[in-house]
Amino acid sequence: MNPILSVQHITKQFKIGAKQESYLALRDIIANPFKKKAKADKTFLALNDVSFDVYPGESIGIIGRNGAGKSTILKILSKITPPTSGKIVCRGRIASLLEVGTGFHPELSGRENIYMNGSILGMRKFEIDKHFDAIINFSGVEKFIDTPLKRYSSGMQLRLAFAVAAHLEPEILIIDEVLAVGDAEFQKKCLGKMNEVSKSGRTVLFVSHDMNAIEQLCSKVIILQKGQLTAQGETHQLISQYLNENKEFSISQLWLTENVKLVELLFQSDEIISGEAMQFSVTLEYEQQIPLITDFCLLIYSLKGVRVAIIDLRPYLNLLKPHKNKLSLNVTLENFNLVEGEYSIGLFYIINEIRKEILDINQIRVKPGSRVNSDISPYIPHYRGYLELSGNIKLNK
Repeated sequence: MNPILSVQHITKQFKIGAKQESYLALRDIIANPFKKKAKADKTFLALNDVSFDVYPGESIGIIGRNGAGKSTILKILSKITPPTSGKIVCRGRIASLLEVGTGFHPELSGRENIYMNGSILGMRKFEIDKHFDAIINFSGVEKFIDTPLKRYSSGMQLRLAFAVAAHLEPEILIIDEVLAVGDAEFQKKCLGKMNEVSKSGRTVLFVSHDMNAIEQLCSKVIILQKGQLTAQGETHQLISQYLNENKEFSISQLWLTENVKLVELLFQSDEIISGEAMQFSVTLEYEQQIPLITDFCLLIYSLKGVRVAIIDLRPYLNLLKPHKNKLSLNVTLENFNLVEGEYSIGLFYIINEIRKEILDINQIRVKPGSRVNSDISPYIPHYRGYLELSGNIKLNK
């Protein structure tokens, strides 16, 4: 089977530092024929020799840090900007949703923009008529369909743009992080529609920083790093790899207030056994007066950013005794029953009436407990939740 989309050695180079020249009339050229054009100080490789194939019906997630080249590759695929070198072989119509308002004219009404956008996709009027009602119902802008697009809010424009892109049956649907503009209900609706589009045999390319959305929708993932394709393959495995490589944990000079600093959040080990005791210590350093701490807890997140547990330290705040301008607390959690995997540690506190939440202070790895050697092996982490509850079940008589 031939790929529906083949990206072959794409490189994109931008000039940076070049001064914008003023418009030159013919008389200026004649008067000063030897004037040299301004040269760019530097060049920047947004993409460097990127190659991959996408086959019909695949849902591909493209992930990477800001500046990795994700949006650039989508703009090249959408023919918004040409590559510096390389080529793309496309065997289907592409519909793109890259930025709010892309491909729409602000002076035209919503109705007129639907027909214009469909025409750009190469569709005939009767094909657009066939899907017109579905587009209106999905977007929820029926009352304003004959209002100029410039009167729409950004959310209304997004809903209409997504409805057009998803319903006009392109072979390839390209979606950038633009969905983050919508509210939670609309995002859920969009993900459902993209899933439906993918199952119908059409191809989806999806860029997002929401790893849960990527994992829910995409069967494969491509990782871009500094303009280069560093990995491609199965979604769950590569998301875990990406998150592990891109988490940075540091508590150096972490000031909680102007006078209170977190100098230590230390766990007994970087690897903790699920279901066993976990020891950790917290040390604060303060200047001048002893701080008033009214709330203090550790927040535990999955590496996808989902909060899975809270360790409430309020009952032990009276044990914080000052010593050389420091407050320390050593704690043992008897049954730390999170399933195996990696977690990030955050902090919520109220100190001197200052309320704040800080993420990604530290990281822990939880290893499987004793059930691995029992007669019934646990499910692999991909299919499990965050807490181990099986050992707490009792039969009712």
